[in-house]
Amino acid sequence: MYRINDEIAVVLTTDFFTPIVDDPYWFGAISAANSLSDVWAMGGRAVVSLNLAMFPNQSEFFPALHKVMQGGSDKMTEAGVSIIGGHTIRDKEPKFGYTVMGLVHPDKILDNTKARPGDAMILTKKIGTGVISTGVKAGLCSNAVIEEFTRSMAALNKRASEIMIEVGVSTATDITGFGLIGHLNEVLSASRCRATLKTGNVPFFEDAVRLAGINKVPGGTMANVKNYSQHVMYHESVSEIEKILINDAQTSGGLLIFVPADKKTALISALERENILAAHIGDLSEGNVAGAARIFVER
Repeated sequence: MYRINDEIAVVLTTDFFTPIVDDPYWFGAISAANSLSDVWAMGGRAVVSLNLAMFPNQSEFFPALHKVMQGGSDKMTEAGVSIIGGHTIRDKEPKFGYTVMGLVHPDKILDNTKARPGDAMILTKKIGTGVISTGVKAGLCSNAVIEEFTRSMAALNKRASEIMIEVGVSTATDITGFGLIGHLNEVLSASRCRATLKTGNVPFFEDAVRLAGINKVPGGTMANVKNYSQHVMYHESVSEIEKILINDAQTSGGLLIFVPADKKTALISALERENILAAHIGDLSEGNVAGAARIFVER
């Protein structure tokens, strides 16, 4: 964030990664959606972007690169964001993404310090894209599963952000590489709160549950399980599969919105009217004691 004056602050973010799906068009679209989400999670309006592309220098790859860039361009157009430049380099493995600039009023920034005791936690996309990606690479997922998780990752968080701003929420974060637990922990730490998370209310991709059950789990997810274990207390009713999935490293996940209890129903109703998932997955309470777990997970 960079404050320009009393009315305008700039939000700057960048993200790129290796292919998450086989289809080059959808790889570009997902890259764009993922790059935009940080701006929307902070209550900003995405305005312009710069293209970041790393690709092999063999001519046979160029048609695929064209599709990648077309997918990204179409998604940026859908978001109302102009691509005003970019940079490309030669690389053995394709990588693609964007730098995005957004605008927000300095007094309306939704940062990690603003969650409050009593807030309800609302999640806007299913969890499990990291596990499913591993399953896809192993040839263990049907075309229907691939299509569902691809479209989920490519779905923009723009309208969900607009709705939460209209309703009036405490703050929000997008769920990406650190998983649901990791990103929740960041907010709780900065806001000095604790949370009770109910896994029975968390929307998981069905195939992610199946794949986690046969140990098809990415390394990043297992690293999250280990790295955040000190901050989590699990009830005995929580299964090992659920522990893995709530730590699953997501790509272009949904928003985790922290909303005052008296506005929870209005937020859920507004999201659902526009066919956006709105799962109430838990609630916040008073700040944590030093050395104690911040997140209590129950079934």
